[in-house]
Amino acid sequence: MDNFDDQQYICRVRQGDTKAFAALVNQYKDLVFTLSLKMLKDREEAEEVAQDTFVKIYQALNKFNGTSKFSTWIYKVTFNTCLDRLKKNKRSQRAAQPGHAIEGESLPSLNILDSIEERDRKKMIRDCLDRLPGEDSFLLTLYYFEEMSMEEIATIIGINANNVKIRLFRSRKKFAALLKDRSAPQIL
Repeated sequence: MDNFDDQQYICRVRQGDTKAFAALVNQYKDLVFTLSLKMLKDREEAEEVAQDTFVKIYQALNKFNGTSKFSTWIYKVTFNTCLDRLKKNKRSQRAAQPGHAIEGESLPSLNILDSIEERDRKKMIRDCLDRLPGEDSFLLTLYYFEEMSMEEIATIIGINANNVKIRLFRSRKKFAALLKDRSAPQIL
């Protein structure tokens, strides 16, 4: 579904066509669930937040003005719904605490991934992403897997593009440290 198709469905939903909303849900359900799972680290919580997200989207669809892509708006609603859930539960996220890199030190080389089979490489990347704190995992997923621009991510999480750049840098450092720790035993 492209932006034009989304707009057609949105118009139909605004006119009361519930099947059109079902088509939008079907199009974006995996994306919303995946992003929720990345932030919350709990499958049941992610399922509930995904449902809550679509309820919020349906209720606020008249507020969508089309100045950004519909998918960007969905990301933002998903992100905010996850933050609300985290605040509500007052849960501290248990994530691996990577080692601290010295300022100015270059990131560890990710060439270690070249020696690992494709299937194992993907599993290792997913495992490392799952161990990152929710927001770090969310940012890396948006930037690398969803191929969103810094400006789009900034719109979603409500900060400026320069701050996104800084957060991505920090998230990459954490990811690289996890990846290095995880892959060291395999290389030896």
